[in-house]
Amino acid sequence: METIHQIAPQRVRLVKEGKDEGGPVIYWMTREQRVTDNWALLLVQNIAVERKRPIIVVFCLVPAYPGANIRHYGFMLKGLQEVEHKLQKFKIPFVLLRGTPPEILPGYLAKTKGAFVVTDFDPLHIKQYWQQDVAKAINGSFYVVDGHNIVPCWHASSKQEYGAYTLRPKIKKLLPDFLCDFPALVPHPVDSNKVSAAPIEWQKVYRYVTDHSVQEVDWLMPGEKAANESIRGFLKNGLQAYDQKRNNPNLDGQSDISPYLHFGHISPQRVALLVNKAKVHAGKKEAFLEELIVRRELADNFCYYNENYDRFEGFPNWAQKSLDAHRSDKREYQYSLETFENGKTHDELWNAAQRQMVERGKMHGYLRMYWAKKILEWSANPEEAMAIAIHLNDRYELDGRDPNGFAGIAWSIGGVHDRAWQERPIFGKVRYMSYEGCARKFDVKQYNTRWLSK
Repeated sequence: METIHQIAPQRVRLVKEGKDEGGPVIYWMTREQRVTDNWALLLVQNIAVERKRPIIVVFCLVPAYPGANIRHYGFMLKGLQEVEHKLQKFKIPFVLLRGTPPEILPGYLAKTKGAFVVTDFDPLHIKQYWQQDVAKAINGSFYVVDGHNIVPCWHASSKQEYGAYTLRPKIKKLLPDFLCDFPALVPHPVDSNKVSAAPIEWQKVYRYVTDHSVQEVDWLMPGEKAANESIRGFLKNGLQAYDQKRNNPNLDGQSDISPYLHFGHISPQRVALLVNKAKVHAGKKEAFLEELIVRRELADNFCYYNENYDRFEGFPNWAQKSLDAHRSDKREYQYSLETFENGKTHDELWNAAQRQMVERGKMHGYLRMYWAKKILEWSANPEEAMAIAIHLNDRYELDGRDPNGFAGIAWSIGGVHDRAWQERPIFGKVRYMSYEGCARKFDVKQYNTRWLSK
């Protein structure tokens, strides 16, 4: 094979071997919405160069993706505009199709005679189902590439890991094999003039989105360029104090790159390479890389190997038994979804955290744990708590609908990736968090004033 880019074969899975009908090579872009540092796109160029074919990058815009609204779509669409513009420089057309992939993609592939399809790995149910349905409906070969995890999810482990302590040594052992720099995409040498790709009318696309009920945010600019500027700014001004500041919601010590990682505007592998080059003490880097690599890849591992990642049945056995034993415990407070959503509980800290999420689209990471655990404490049962936490997280967080969100909520409510703690009402042996505990860690009144005085 005439390769121009070296790609670790462990990153690539052949889902289906099919017929070559002589058409273009298709990159069905989903999770990795960028041009640079994109392993799937690099594989597409390898296949296309070998067979002297043009490339088409296709994105399927689903008008009512579960949990998403214009806050998420607006951020995503602005990033995709940048993708379209940047691909032009590489002589690669970008096509936006409207509809769910199983409905719209097979027909498009048949029309263009697309013989090879490459898409992004994603462990979530909806993406897995889409990929299975598309693979069944097409005649060509179908590949999935894990460009989201530095160590490919299926290569790092063949099963659900108990926690960071079991995945960490596996990741660290394999990391030197995968944490390399990226080859550069080159202007595609095969003429794509015969491929039809009219300029996209983005304003019309914007109106195609059905849910405009949550306002967009303006504090974080979307897209590949903004993502790179953001992480470089953090490494210059924030990494040095990250380990001291990150758990204090008043200090804004986090990197705020999770929305960029969620939408694939920047590669986690590129972030890790930049962190390693930063002129900061190794211990400071380690704290950040633990979150970026081990904890984030643990979330993908959980969602990929646990089909109940969003349900009570996905909790470890000890947590299920313990929560079951406390189902009939008296709840001093019990709130409806509407009360939670409007931030009208008796707890000012919880209300402030909810307000931050609603207004900013990003709640502080430390408070996400407290927020979810209190939903368990004030709901009728763990199932209801899971449903409420997932609904609110996905509706308001820019980085909602993500393995990190599902894993974090399952950790908070169901003890996933955690151990059994001292037994107490409602929580059983699931780790407990309190207002008083938060007050010992940071100035709760300052935080409450900041978000509740608006």
